[in-house]
Amino acid sequence: MSLLTVENLQVHYPIAGGKTVRAVDGVTFSIAAGETLGLVGESGCGKSTTARALLRLVTATNGKVTFDERDVFSLSESDLRTLRKRIQMVFQDPFASLSPRLSIGQIIAEPLEIHRVGKSKKERDTRVAELLDSVGLNPAVATRYPHEFSGGQRQRIGIARALALDPALIVLDEPVSALDISVRAQVVNLLMDLQKERGIGYLFVGHDLSLIRHVAHRVAVMYLGRIVEIASAEELYKNPRHPYTRSLFAAAPIPDPSRRRERAPLEGDPPSPVDLPTGCRFRTRCPFAQEICAKEEPELLSIETETALPSIHRSA
Repeated sequence: MSLLTVENLQVHYPIAGGKTVRAVDGVTFSIAAGETLGLVGESGCGKSTTARALLRLVTATNGKVTFDERDVFSLSESDLRTLRKRIQMVFQDPFASLSPRLSIGQIIAEPLEIHRVGKSKKERDTRVAELLDSVGLNPAVATRYPHEFSGGQRQRIGIARALALDPALIVLDEPVSALDISVRAQVVNLLMDLQKERGIGYLFVGHDLSLIRHVAHRVAVMYLGRIVEIASAEELYKNPRHPYTRSLFAAAPIPDPSRRRERAPLEGDPPSPVDLPTGCRFRTRCPFAQEICAKEEPELLSIETETALPSIHRSA
């Protein structure tokens, strides 16, 4: 059974001139308990907006999000607060996501106080110490402030805050992109260890393909607000089907400069989400584009059965 199910999620923003930015335009996927779904794509494709819409941090235009068999978008404010104990988020920028006016202990204890977890301050302080220890920080740092920590340490503090309420799902919005390479592995290994210990599900938003391959069980590829391909990490990296997915892999840096690329990296910029191409959104950059691509938008298909299934692969 899926822990989280997203169906036809849309987030549109009206702008001047009666036009609309289609940031997210019909996204469907699911995440099981203890599973990591990687969400990848170019900057501006709608990854972060999708992540924030799941927690109602941005307002969805249409679609349905079901968590623990409850419709997230129909919940009252009080019910949503209760649900958020089970879904937490780690933000991309560890320098902006922690209040500079609160100590580390206060930052981690804040969700405990809001949700009235713990009978006393002493009990909450004990919980804060346990959380700091679980992310590899000395509990004695609880009295210090965010500016006294490095980027990697701040992100560990953000993870500790997300873990405070024992969530079943954590949305990770490019959690290591702002960190030095030497620190990224430490944070990623911490997240994977926590998942094994606690059975947490992750939505891992990122653009580093090698990192996503390392952490994700399945990977969804987004382009201009839509998922164009979704598969197990092993299958996707071994045999990408969609031309856009292949182009992303071709654009990734090669450690050995003497190796030749199998295909040319993707050229050009994606069209504006305000003025989308007719038919297939990728046709203006696709080396295999045909006349029919301008008329019909391809469906998300199962490669095995060739029937319309919104959660398998897109046929190339």
